[in-house]
Amino acid sequence: MSRFQLLSDDQWELIADVMPGPTGKKGRPFANARLMVEAIIYRYRCGIAWRDLPEVFGPWQTVWQWHKRMANDGTWDQVQARLHEHADRAGLIDWDISVDSTIARAHQHATNVTRLKKGCVEVQESAGRAA
Repeated sequence: MSRFQLLSDDQWELIADVMPGPTGKKGRPFANARLMVEAIIYRYRCGIAWRDLPEVFGPWQTVWQWHKRMANDGTWDQVQARLHEHADRAGLIDWDISVDSTIARAHQHATNVTRLKKGCVEVQESAGRAA
């Protein structure tokens, strides 16, 4: 198994029927749907730019176009939902959640509030709440 093959055969069987197929139009040959999905997953997993996709996946523009098309028509949501449901039934998802509520306050000079000539502006709430 290649390090670029991210989906098992069982996972691919779950989503293969929602993948777009050839339109029958003349032109460039139709891209391998499984390869395109694995390229998209690889990009998500690594957090890389489209242009940095390995050449194994083919032209990055093709992968980007597939992702754009599948995201726009709702196919990508179906793919994620099916794989998520399968993983949940298999007990592969840990539902412990951690929430970070860290707040980073900006320095007073980092705001866009105009400064009065004499004195400083202390009220930084909206007009309705400041009254």
